[in-house]
Amino acid sequence: MGKLILNWILSAVALLVVSNFVGGFYITSFTAALIAAVVIGFVNATLGLFLKIITFPLTLVTFGIFWFVINAIMLELAAAFVPGFVITGFMPAFAGAIVLSLVNLVFRSLTKAVTTEE
Repeated sequence: MGKLILNWILSAVALLVVSNFVGGFYITSFTAALIAAVVIGFVNATLGLFLKIITFPLTLVTFGIFWFVINAIMLELAAAFVPGFVITGFMPAFAGAIVLSLVNLVFRSLTKAVTTEE
């Protein structure tokens, strides 16, 4: 349970980091980031998974780059439902998907290093 909460908080922090680096990607508060993290997780686990399965051949042809397009669409969809989370167009969503993936990669590697020390 603690690991789930840690991942949730780190996902919210990752969204805040992205909002500081990507123009057109705005989060107004930490609470909005927490809600957005839950919505993004839900959207990715349902519709995102379906879209990734359906578009897998296109993803193979583009060497995985098309997954960033799907992630950008998922971010825009989540922004439509979460007050305080605004993305002003597809390019900020696409850049946000790339930066979010990189930030999450760093956070996951840090949490893996901390949890393996125990």
